[in-house]
Amino acid sequence: DRVSQSCLVVPVVKLPENLLRKQQKSKSSLRLGLVMPVARVHRYLKLGRYGKVSVGASVYLAAVMEYLVAEVNELSGNAARANKRKTVTPRHIMLGVRNDAELNELLKHVHISFGGVLPSIPSCVAEEEGQACRLCRRARVAKAESPGFL
Repeated sequence: DRVSQSCLVVPVVKLPENLLRKQQKSKSSLRLGLVMPVARVHRYLKLGRYGKVSVGASVYLAAVMEYLVAEVNELSGNAARANKRKTVTPRHIMLGVRNDAELNELLKHVHISFGGVLPSIPSCVAEEEGQACRLCRRARVAKAESPGFL
């Protein structure tokens, strides 16, 4: 008796097909096959007061930004893999950007925080002792003549 009282039968109501499927808003980024949000780019272009901005300009800018991000990700991932690391750090981003001629030209005035510098040895230092440049010879002479600290 107790079991039959606790089990209630709920009638199943069938809804029409058009109410079952929620209509999703079609996003322009998805339609175009982009990952970068075109609507957000368009909104920020309008907020920047650059004059009248067409939707086509927003799509183009989103596509260019997506390409640049993919390129930097690929180069920095290669640099991380070359250093036997699984995590990409700012150092790997800097190495990837600076070793690519086109990205280096685009980002030549950009400082990447905690990126460090490219490893390089000046050619005059790498040469033999007799072939050293004038500045290196002066530095060696000055170092030899200095009394040094004890």
